Amino acid sequence: MTVMQTTAGTVRPNTTRTDTCSARPRRHPRPDGQDRYTISEVAAFTGLTAHTLRWYERIGLMSTIDRSHTGQRRYNNRDLDWLDFVGKLRMTGMPVADMVRYAELVREGESTYSDRRELLESTRRDVLARIAELQDTLAVLDHKISFYGDAERAREGESVAGETAGETAGDRHRA
Repeated sequence: MTVMQTTAGTVRPNTTRTDTCSARPRRHPRPDGQDRYTISEVAAFTGLTAHTLRWYERIGLMSTIDRSHTGQRRYNNRDLDWLDFVGKLRMTGMPVADMVRYAELVREGESTYSDRRELLESTRRDVLARIAELQDTLAVLDHKISFYGDAERAREGESVAGETAGETAGDRHRA
């Protein structure tokens, strides 16, 4: 299952669709059978700092994280899946305010599906525009690389031809 794919393969009448964030393939292996992680373990799994994880919770990007009897944060696999999805949103360039809005919509429930879809569709359009810009930039780089490669080969060809001609003339001059 991929990020944001529904758990119901096809929508049938009277079935509920669940919005799941799966992290396949997982970039950071999780211990088998474990579903409780400290903030330092989550930092190691995700590459985020403990400060960033606390900030995400403070601004509402993360739902309230469960706490141990001593008050220590206890993340679960669902939290890690959500953090993976947030990482994908960050890579799109989505503003933090929009990510927080999306998180709020998720917490509000199924009635917000259309709002969530619109937000993601807008982000998708932005990503496609950036991809087009990057493809154009890549084409310019490829052109320049090709130009310089051709120029180097032409210079090397002239040097080889000049050296061969010079040796022949030098040989004739000595003779």
